[in-house]
Amino acid sequence: MTASLATITIRPAYGDDERALRRLAALDSAPQVPPAPLLIAEVDDELRAAMSLQDGSVIADPFHPTLDLVALLRTHGAAHREPVRTRVPGWVARRYRLGYA
Repeated sequence: MTASLATITIRPAYGDDERALRRLAALDSAPQVPPAPLLIAEVDDELRAAMSLQDGSVIADPFHPTLDLVALLRTHGAAHREPVRTRVPGWVARRYRLGYA
């Protein structure tokens, strides 16, 4: 008996993925496809999961194991998201700049 390995692909979604994304959203009982931009996970060229880089929402095929695929999407997505910037009050910035902290 020979075991075959599946090929997993993580890539950005393109315009021609729209039909497959709508189908995946319907399978997942999602009201709609998550907002673009999207990362998608394919197993042997079959779409299994997608994640929005905008808000982190995910759709996945409920008829296949997708927990690990979603984890991969979240890992790859973290590298593509812009860091959240917080504003520091001026007095705090001056304190650190002057070496008082």
